[in-house]
Amino acid sequence: MMTLTPPATLVKLLTRLPAYPASLAFVSAFNLTVWKSLQELEWDALQGRRFCVHIRDLGIRLGFAVGRSGLQAHAAEEADVTFTATLMDFIRLAMRLEDPDTLFFNRRLLIEGDTDLGLRTKNMLDGVEFDTLLASFPRTIGKVVQRVRKQALQVTPAHAP
Repeated sequence: MMTLTPPATLVKLLTRLPAYPASLAFVSAFNLTVWKSLQELEWDALQGRRFCVHIRDLGIRLGFAVGRSGLQAHAAEEADVTFTATLMDFIRLAMRLEDPDTLFFNRRLLIEGDTDLGLRTKNMLDGVEFDTLLASFPRTIGKVVQRVRKQALQVTPAHAP
């Protein structure tokens, strides 16, 4: 399995930066790309709930809530549920190269706080096909993501869901 270790100087810098700008950047990128494919899902139970994605090896916490027109940036400290993993594990999850249940049971993905909310969210997102997500990306980015995923599948086919 491919690993990614961020430089210590980068981690030190990132942990000193305020969390809100990173959350806002994440939410903006998500809403411009992935939200188009996900907006038809049943979001009502998640409306107004606050989430945190903690990227452990980068020392970054991304806080957001689900709104009617996508995600909204919020302070990560106010989260109802926090998902914690390494950057590479989140990338592998997003690219559907790793199953969230496998990461959870191997203690590489932690769900803290309202775990029922976390599991409902995971199950809802798990039902979305990767190709559906990929179709919402700008064409050039989608091609790059597809190429990277294909190469990663050739390297580690046993880990793919």
